[in-house]
Amino acid sequence: MASTFVNVGPIKGLDYVGFRPSRPLKLNSGRTQFDPRPLRRLTVRAGDGDGPVGKTRLSDAECEAAVVAGNVPQAPPAPPKPAAPAGTPVVPLLPLSRRPRRNRRSPALRAAFQETSLSPANFVYPLFIHEGQEDTPIGAMPGCYRLGWRHGLVEEVAKARDVGVNSIVLFPKIPDALKNATGDEAYNDDGLVPRSIRLLKDKFPDLVIYTDVALDPYSSDGHDGIVREDGVIMNDETVHQLCKQAVSQARAGADVVSPSDMMDGRVGAIRNALDAEGFHHVSIMSYTAKYASSFYGPFREALDSNPRFGDKKTYQMNPANYREALVEAGEDESEGADILLVKPGLPYLDIIRLLRDSSSLPIAAYQVSGEYSMIKAGGALKMIDEEKVMLESLMCLRRAGADIILTYFAMQAARSLCGEKR
Repeated sequence: MASTFVNVGPIKGLDYVGFRPSRPLKLNSGRTQFDPRPLRRLTVRAGDGDGPVGKTRLSDAECEAAVVAGNVPQAPPAPPKPAAPAGTPVVPLLPLSRRPRRNRRSPALRAAFQETSLSPANFVYPLFIHEGQEDTPIGAMPGCYRLGWRHGLVEEVAKARDVGVNSIVLFPKIPDALKNATGDEAYNDDGLVPRSIRLLKDKFPDLVIYTDVALDPYSSDGHDGIVREDGVIMNDETVHQLCKQAVSQARAGADVVSPSDMMDGRVGAIRNALDAEGFHHVSIMSYTAKYASSFYGPFREALDSNPRFGDKKTYQMNPANYREALVEAGEDESEGADILLVKPGLPYLDIIRLLRDSSSLPIAAYQVSGEYSMIKAGGALKMIDEEKVMLESLMCLRRAGADIILTYFAMQAARSLCGEKR
């Protein structure tokens, strides 16, 4: 085979100091042969300007041959070690084989090793609705409204979907004239909630709609169940009403029914009622660990659903109890719940983690109205950075084990995550 000669001469446009052979390199039969005679040093200077260095017209083989021959391009020097401030003591290095700060030293590394993520897909947006046409501000919850079901609701859902929030949960403000002791309006197929579901499904077929299953918005007593004359909340009779309510919501097009009442046995009864009516595809998100909390105040103002007497401590859980959440979770899971919810959220991170570690079902957390309003108030008073605290609180709920979060911050947080300004 005839020999091929390649001349590796000075290269324009590269900023390095190197060597070039005094004579051409001889490439013979696919193998490179080098002239053993001494090389002379050559400095190749780059052209003027700050733009990128142009590529040479050398092949990969020619570049490799140049490096093997000792003509190695010189890269920029390593950055100097930053100087410590004056007066810094000179101490021997600590004998540490592991320094966790190494994995936190740059934004890229922190992002690479982040264990928990937060996205609009994790949010379920609670929306208050009423029969009126105007959107009415809720004083205790800045930025939240009772939305007119025909217009305001549809507009709010459209805006939420624009930033990636495609799951909502509806809470109705029912006229007092429709309330009674047994909450019969709860299962009216032409009631406010079923009408709203049908409207939204007609407009947004792929919207995921959660509903609240409880009697308190419909009860003249303001309790989650039927109240006996001696003040006792009747369990089994209430469950009978809740089953009819859940079926009515499923008939309207609800994707997930969410019993928040805390009656014993209601998950299994609702599952049977749904299946009997052909709604085996409708999920149940059970309010598994719903505590008798003082954080619900603003919500009850929004729906005008405060109990007319007493409190809800005979059916909602004692905030002092931890192990009891396992009892509730075990019952709900065995009765057919698809999602287990903890309410409130941030003050009960230990319960979220407990359920996460004890169940393979998805875990939901409800960042309730009191949590929302405290962050809003702190931000308005410039005591905290509202946006940073909002995102941190949501991330903490995710870190504790929540797969989804019901939060009034859903749209604001989604905009922030999408890089939009409030």
